Amino acid sequence: MRQSLINKSFMDKNLKDQEILLVKEKSKNELQAAKMGEDGKVKRAKPDNADNPDFLKIDKNGNILENFFENFKRQAKNPTQFEFFRVPAEKFQEVVQKLQDAFKHPDKPQNREFIDLHRVNPETFLKQREQQPNEASQQYPSSQQSQSSPSYYTIDASRVDWSQFESIGITRETLEKTGNLEKLLNWQKTDLLPINPKIDEITFRTDARLSMRESPDGKMSMAIHALRKEPELERPYFGVRFSDEDKQNLLKTGNLGRIAETEYKPGVKTPVFISIDKQTNELVAFRAEKMKIPENIKGVNLNEKQKKELSEGKAVWIEGMTSKTGKDFSAYLQFNADKRSFEFRFDNEKK
Repeated sequence: MRQSLINKSFMDKNLKDQEILLVKEKSKNELQAAKMGEDGKVKRAKPDNADNPDFLKIDKNGNILENFFENFKRQAKNPTQFEFFRVPAEKFQEVVQKLQDAFKHPDKPQNREFIDLHRVNPETFLKQREQQPNEASQQYPSSQQSQSSPSYYTIDASRVDWSQFESIGITRETLEKTGNLEKLLNWQKTDLLPINPKIDEITFRTDARLSMRESPDGKMSMAIHALRKEPELERPYFGVRFSDEDKQNLLKTGNLGRIAETEYKPGVKTPVFISIDKQTNELVAFRAEKMKIPENIKGVNLNEKQKKELSEGKAVWIEGMTSKTGKDFSAYLQFNADKRSFEFRFDNEKK
């Protein structure tokens, strides 16, 4: 009896970490689970039980989806006639039923939002295979950064008050067409967008990045990160005064290069990393306690000294890393508070 409870607990935990890929023909409303046959070919099966070992289960791993869509595109005669969706395994039957109901009236706003929430765009993963990003723009994500694919939203779209965006001249359709909806609903900032806020019947036109914030009571609200002419380094940032060396680091690298102690509440010190949002010139902080240092970066195991310096906000030179193309490269590695992740920097001085 005790062993069966342990097994059930283990299975529940596994289901909690997994999602299942569903497929639907555009001309039909019937959902089917994507299935990998023993011959490696893509097949479909009735979505009856999340425990089916043949179903394609996703452990937050984009590579699985890249491989799947690559095989599907090669084997399907007309891949564009299919739509794909991913649902959490622990709520598999509940979500499948809700999707089936939503497909009956897909034009209703609440149904469309629910469908879009679980939709997966195959082209996103196929492009990842085709494109080789510049190493300078690659990031090593922290534990706080969303690990989901760009087409899977970590914020439920139905929780967003879209009227807030419309009040500054931004619609959901605009965000989707510009590729910013995925960023917004994955706790990221959008790109710079033209906004038109009104104050006392006066309309102001400026550029800003937008993001979502969640209050302690669970309410979602829009945050506006307006474009600034230059970073405000002469005035204190929540009690932090910048030295000449601090200013030089921020302007040159975009990162402070040390741990600062902000004072969001009087008398309460909070250790943070501070960086500059290079699109808006806004100062951004990230709590040091939330940053996690990986053991390995691009094939290189970090030693204790490197880990210590990274945890202190310093830039660390890492040699002998391997890019996605198989080439060796070396670069500075440093945590960026705005990106909430580690970033590479290639400096001519080191070369």
